[in-house]
Amino acid sequence: MEKLSKETEKILTERFGKDSIIALATAEDNKPYVRNVDSFYYDGAFYVLTHKLSNKMKQIDKNPIVAISGEWFTAQGKGINLGYFGKAENQFIANKMKEIFAQWIDNGHNNFEDINTCILRIELTEGLLFSNGTAYEIDFTK
Repeated sequence: MEKLSKETEKILTERFGKDSIIALATAEDNKPYVRNVDSFYYDGAFYVLTHKLSNKMKQIDKNPIVAISGEWFTAQGKGINLGYFGKAENQFIANKMKEIFAQWIDNGHNNFEDINTCILRIELTEGLLFSNGTAYEIDFTK
């Protein structure tokens, strides 16, 4: 397993550094739960706009270990609730979300006045990426 290299970072950014659907797996009471989520990749993590009271966030609060799968990529990591979308500490990622999710972020589905509207950071620990016939086993830990 290799550390995240410039080459694999470039592939991940090209593939997922935009509005991307990934499968997110959580677990509760030894049962797996998988759902598709809108996300984007940035600097070793995926980011998801969600609601604190959703089942996925309740499950992550109890057990933060998650897995994801996307276009020729699978990984494990830790789900971290960054808290309210509008708080000052989240301004940088919130602005990236507004740009990347511009086609749908203001469609009325999200309530940015609701303090339960939050950002989920999926901090990756390890993954397997396939690109042009090559398999990359990646260690995301720093």
